[in-house]
Amino acid sequence: MTAYLKRKGYEGVALTAPVTVPYERYSIHGAHWYVGQAMRALVQGSGLDKAQIDGLTVSSFSLAPDTAVGVTQHLGLSPRWLDHIPTGGASGVMALRRAARAVQCGDAEVVACVAADTNHVDSFRHTLGAFSDFARDASYPYGAGGPNSMFAFITAHYMRQYGARREDFGRIAVAQRANALANPNALFKTPLSLEQYMAARPVAAPIHLFDCVMPCAGAEAFLVMAPERARDLGLPHVLLRGAIERHNAFSADPVMVRGGWAMDREDLYAQAGMRPADIDVLQTYDDYPVIVMMQFEDLGFCAKGEGPDFVRAHDLRFSGDFPQNTGGAQLSSGQAGAAGGFIGMTETIRQLTGQAGARAVPGARRGLVAGFGMVTYDRCLCTGAVILEASA
Repeated sequence: MTAYLKRKGYEGVALTAPVTVPYERYSIHGAHWYVGQAMRALVQGSGLDKAQIDGLTVSSFSLAPDTAVGVTQHLGLSPRWLDHIPTGGASGVMALRRAARAVQCGDAEVVACVAADTNHVDSFRHTLGAFSDFARDASYPYGAGGPNSMFAFITAHYMRQYGARREDFGRIAVAQRANALANPNALFKTPLSLEQYMAARPVAAPIHLFDCVMPCAGAEAFLVMAPERARDLGLPHVLLRGAIERHNAFSADPVMVRGGWAMDREDLYAQAGMRPADIDVLQTYDDYPVIVMMQFEDLGFCAKGEGPDFVRAHDLRFSGDFPQNTGGAQLSSGQAGAAGGFIGMTETIRQLTGQAGARAVPGARRGLVAGFGMVTYDRCLCTGAVILEASA
């Protein structure tokens, strides 16, 4: 096949001003309020005037019936570049890729990437019912519905195929809880032992309580701009070194055991001029531990099927030999809807710019953030990943 166009690299793109709007288990505020709080924090943290933010991308499940353009009126913004990316856990990577191209092309100078969702007592049930007719029609006739039953199916299949045990998934959850205890933004504030993980009540076998994220309300956000602009503003920032995105990968697999990262990881590392061993801190999307394990494999840190041995051999805490999900991620911070797809991005910016506080990984300069979203009944459809590097 003749290659007519060579893809441009991601040079000249910086990420800065990581924002987390504190999570709440339940909230009377709508998603718009959380978007507004995130935008206010971006303006205050960057020193920019609101009018200088000329690009906006919004990710949310609960913003409906409004979209990103409605937000511009509500917040008094007038961007010349706008996007709405409702792809859940993949939205952070996708938002960054699009914002990066806008900055490179001059379509916008400063892009605010924002993800926010609310959560009230009954909102999760409504979200599930409206999430996907395809998934609903495939699972409801069997008396199952929602992500717990779907990921129980995926987890059980992975365990049978590769010999994983519940203890292996427990090591991931326990390490992330330890990381969360050093994160002031995390909702979970009590230690979790492997014994407590194993004794937790079943939800949908083999899924138990601590395999599941807790829905909550909150927001995550960051700014994308040229490195020169970030330096002029005096903002600590990181550089984008590579990015990949893939949808509906390996569709012939009867049940998901791998994601699109496996298709494109060589491209990702080639863009960055790095290998897996060069990564100092890893942020995986963690709606369930089995997906974390798949990312270890599909991102090249171990071979397919070696995930269980990998977690047995490594310390996944921020102080360990393989720091991953260093702020506790969703399993121990909470899942604020689409903001869960941004949590790895803001955490990595903090880690690489000296803003991680007590959970800082010493000497961390390179971070990999993976995204994963939009579950159907037997797999997720969206995957992506980016490599970020400290600027100085």
